[in-house]
Amino acid sequence: MSAGRRAWYAIIIFLARGVLALLAATCRLAPVRGALHLDRLQADGSAAILSYWHQMQIFCGHLLLARAQRGLKVAFLTSPSVSGEVPAAIIRRWGAGVLRGSSKRSAGQALKDMYDVLVGQKTSLVITPDGPTGPLHEFKTGTILLARMTKAPIILVAYAAKPCIRWNSWDRFIVPLPFSKVAIAVAEPFRIPPGAGTDDLGRLRQELEARMATLVAEVEAAVGNGGDEPPWMRSGGMVSSGNPDSSQQIDDVVYGRKD
Repeated sequence: MSAGRRAWYAIIIFLARGVLALLAATCRLAPVRGALHLDRLQADGSAAILSYWHQMQIFCGHLLLARAQRGLKVAFLTSPSVSGEVPAAIIRRWGAGVLRGSSKRSAGQALKDMYDVLVGQKTSLVITPDGPTGPLHEFKTGTILLARMTKAPIILVAYAAKPCIRWNSWDRFIVPLPFSKVAIAVAEPFRIPPGAGTDDLGRLRQELEARMATLVAEVEAAVGNGGDEPPWMRSGGMVSSGNPDSSQQIDDVVYGRKD
């Protein structure tokens, strides 16, 4: 990596940590609902698949990084490219683990690597089940297959903020404004029933999507969000980027740009 690129990445890391620190310091966070599920996960030393929608990375990710500093063993998957060092460095500085992917590995090898994290290392793995490119709020079956293979429970996490920006991107990425009211909820662990086969994947996906919808409704109600966004949150200014590539740009920072 060149000296110029290292300097650029250092600036990005500094700015990203600064934004997270600003939001954490100014937003009004309610006590985390269901935090006991993370407490139990840490106390018994087991591992789980921690899942939240792609749009909820800021405070769901912040919660898990903060818990990593308190001893929870958790890993985030990042890109193997050089630019993947940006999110990897941020995650490491918060005390969490990093699982570097590889474009040269097969899907089977990727599952083997994740299996080793969950079973071999007994470390929880963070997954956005509708990422990285959607469709929005569709729980992809790969997460379910991983849970079935490892027998690890799936723990859903969600957050809501008011006021917030919802980007005009496929995932409607949520960006809380400073001094927003923020609510975070953690659902009880969900285990794939023994004997579940490929014919059950559709039903399990629907059940997980329904559970996530219930969790999202809970946090939205906690901050006082209604059903529809007011016009100022749907368009104009900072509220809507108007850039269809905005979510990919976020992915380039969070997961690392594919070089």
